[in-house]
Amino acid sequence: MRILLVEDDAGLGEGIRTALKPEGYTVDWLRDGRSALHALTHESFDLAVLDLGLPRLDGLELLRQLRAAANPVPVLVLTARDATADRIAGLDAGADDYLIKPFDVSELKARLRALLRRSFNRPQPALEYDGISLDPASQTVTWQGRPVSLQRKEFILLHELIAQPGRVLTRDKLQQVLYGWGEEVESNAIEVHIHHLRKKFAPELIRTVRGVGYLVDKR
Repeated sequence: MRILLVEDDAGLGEGIRTALKPEGYTVDWLRDGRSALHALTHESFDLAVLDLGLPRLDGLELLRQLRAAANPVPVLVLTARDATADRIAGLDAGADDYLIKPFDVSELKARLRALLRRSFNRPQPALEYDGISLDPASQTVTWQGRPVSLQRKEFILLHELIAQPGRVLTRDKLQQVLYGWGEEVESNAIEVHIHHLRKKFAPELIRTVRGVGYLVDKR
């Protein structure tokens, strides 16, 4: 799961990122509101953890702009503003949950799990493509009626490709989806995942557009 952490306190941000990584989260961390709004507008995240007292763009205003643009990413607000009016303002601006600083890391993890469960319980249509059936809700894939076991990144990559047939997805775009900004990535990581998917389905499933990226053809 890819999380955007927006927190300007260096110690707290590093502590949260360190605590969440062993849970299997990919945590990208930004320290100001404008950078966060740009990232949430142009990239895909499963969840955002948002401080309110941010430089360059206040967290509440960021949240309002995000929801005005119909961005549905679940948002957990972290803040020292503990007045009832502040909590109401955050929820009215579009926050999905609210956690007051200081907090226990175990409670933060529990709230993130709850938000992700609610997010994944929203109806997501199964994708059908040329004999492949991919169900985002159950995280299952079948090929010509037979179940196929995929690693998490293989599943995400296949979903990105067959959800957009005919569209070339660049290596940079796919790398953003699969890995966090600070994560060490082998130069041929995308190619390795593509190779595995071709072996598990069909060599012609994913087409390479040399120098650009990959796509599955429209059917």
